[in-house]
Formats: sequence, C-alpha cells, structure tokens
Amino acid sequence: MTVLIRVNMIWRNSVFCPRIRNVPHRYQSGYHPVAPLGSRILTDPARVFEHNMWDHMQWSKEEEAAARKLVEENSVVRVLLKEQVKYESEANKYWDTFYKIHKNKFFKDRNWLLREFPEILPSDQKTEEKAKELLWDHGKTNAANCFSRKHRPTMPEENYKKSFGLSDGQSKAESDFFNPDSEEHRRGPPRTELFPGSKATFRILEVGCGAGNSVFPILNTLQNVPESFLYCCDFASGAVELVKSHSSYRAAQCCAFVHDVCDDGSPYPFPDGTLDVVLLVFVLSSVHPDRMQAVVNRLSELLKPGGVLLFRDYGRYDKTQLRFKRGHCLSDNFYVRGDGTRAYFFTKGEVHDLFCKAGLDEKQNLVDRRLQVNRKKQVKMHRVWVQGKFRKPLHLTQKSSKLVFSLLSHS
Repeated sequence: MTVLIRVNMIWRNSVFCPRIRNVPHRYQSGYHPVAPLGSRILTDPARVFEHNMWDHMQWSKEEEAAARKLVEENSVVRVLLKEQVKYESEANKYWDTFYKIHKNKFFKDRNWLLREFPEILPSDQKTEEKAKELLWDHGKTNAANCFSRKHRPTMPEENYKKSFGLSDGQSKAESDFFNPDSEEHRRGPPRTELFPGSKATFRILEVGCGAGNSVFPILNTLQNVPESFLYCCDFASGAVELVKSHSSYRAAQCCAFVHDVCDDGSPYPFPDGTLDVVLLVFVLSSVHPDRMQAVVNRLSELLKPGGVLLFRDYGRYDKTQLRFKRGHCLSDNFYVRGDGTRAYFFTKGEVHDLFCKAGLDEKQNLVDRRLQVNRKKQVKMHRVWVQGKFRKPLHLTQKSSKLVFSLLSHS
C-alpha cells in the first residue's frame, strides 16, 4: 500500500508541478482554488494561428453580445412537439445508430481526465492532504448539509452475470437471479451479499461511457491499483458492446453494463452509498432538461459520504450551440442534431443548482473558455465548457455532532 501511495504522489507531482509554476491559479466559486485548466495563454494576437487551442480566453462584451444574438436567432423556430416526443422516447435508438456508424472512431480518448480530475485516483487522506499542499493552498470547507437517501434494491455480484455479462463459472443460484421469472430475481438481493467490485476499496462509476474514451485511460492508470474497480454504463447497447469487446477491457476490474439513467427504478449492480467517484462528462447535456434533476438526485444516492461527483459538459454559447440552424431548437438552449442526438448548453449557475439541490457540496464550479483554431482554414472558434466537482457531505446527526465536539474539546 505504501508503494502505491508513493507512486500516486509521484504521478500527481509530475503532472501538476510544471503547470503550477507557469500559470496563475484560477479560482472557482466558494473557497477552494482549483488546478489550472491548460497552460497555453495567448498574449500576442498575431500568434493566434501558431497553435490549435488557446486556454483561459476572456470574451469581450461585443463577442458575448454577438453569441447571444446568434442563439436568439437559431431558437426562434422550435421543433414540433410530435417530433420532440419521438426524440425523447427513442433517444437510445439514435445513440445506438451513432455508435454503429462511428464505432470508437468519433471521439478521442480523454487522456486529460486525470489532469483535471485527480480525484479519479485513490489515495488515503494523508496523501491527499499532502498533494493539496503542493498544488494549491488549503481552503475552508463548506458546512455539510444533510441529505436523506432512499433505499433501493441493488444487484449483488453473484446475481449479476446474465444481465451485465460477467465471467463464467458462477453457481446455479447466482444465475437464477438473472432469470426475470425466478423468485430470487423478484425478491431482490439483501444488501449484505457480494456484488461486482464488492472487494474493492475504491469504486468509480462513469455514466454514459460511450465507446470507452474515458474508460480505457482510467483502466490503464488503475491497472497497478488492484483495490480499485471501475463501473461504466450507457443506455446504447452498441456502445457497451464496443467497450466489452475492446482489448484493454478487464472484467476483473471493470464492469460495463446497459443502463438508462433516466429510468429511476432501474437497479444498479451495486448498493447505494458505495461509490467514491461518479464521472459525468458530456452526458447530462443529452438528457431532457426536465429530467436532469432526477438524474443528479439518483447519482447522488450512489455516492458514499465524502464521495465526489465530477462533471464537465457544454457551456452556454459554445461554438456547437452557435452553429445550430433554425428548426433544431427543442427548448431554451436545448437542441437536436441532424442524427437525432440532443445537446443542452449549461450556465455555471444552472450547474450549481442541479448538484446542490441533490445534497452535494460545491467544491469547484467554473467556466472553461478556450479558443480553438483551424490553422489551415484560418478560422477561430470559441469553445465553452462548464466543469465542476461536487462532494457528498459526511452525514452527522445533531446528536453525533455534539458528541464529536465534546470529545474534541476534552482532548
């Protein structure tokens, strides 16, 4: 364990220390400073076409006004209600078709994940605090808010094989659960039974894993951390098959399964309150705005106290939003692409409300503005993303809080 902690520490230092020296810290709302988002700063406009991307771009009032005008124009004509119903009810079919066409060639692997979200790596409290001292100053933590969790049925490991495609060699009792007509399946498992990854001490769930562009960078990093386990799900069955057929997929440390996060009654293959990290990257934007809060509420229930939800998605006035033509707008800032997939464009305030209403404490919430450049065509495009980190508070009842303070005062 000591060796793993040292490796983790060395990795974090090697990634972050050069960036810290060259770039001033950007601060999110609240008290906690954050790691820099990129280090390529455009100081001379004449050099704009020397690189493909520039970080920390500030918009002028004129640029923001122009973007707002484009959105007003492309939102005038709305998609007919009948068509909107179809896009909602058949959302998984559109994404399935997307992955059948593009397979795993459309998106690049997200090798930046561990730079922006070092929380993906497991570490004990002592190592985590030391890393914070090296990377940025400590900030005051926000007071924890109580959040009640509903108890839902979950699937244990031995009852999970058929539905989620685990390895062979399990008992008849285990496979019985996967038969929807069996008594074991209808009754549901007790919480004390095993489940996929039950022996792990650090568990991650990626929601909307697609073809695995986040899964495999994470798995490659975790391969020397045997006490960790990665779950990943998508409601497009074709995407999940792409993940499970990948040469780097390891069933011993990863469980990919089909799941619709909008289906609140659908069980997960693990109990509530057992995840250390939930990764929600460019996924929530594809969910209808009316259903987003319920999705976030449910994901909050999966986190253990102290667990963190990591979020990144499209921001308001991103170039993707500005490029939509009339007739593609479903509702305010919510659009449908030509292939039937959808996208919403968030503000920082909306993100704050969604996650804090789910009982999570905001640790980071910022707008990441970058300038993307097509050097061949001499074209400049503003990219806008929202990135956040939200932690589930440690639940202390009033009685236990008084006990803790009493013990501390007499120590």
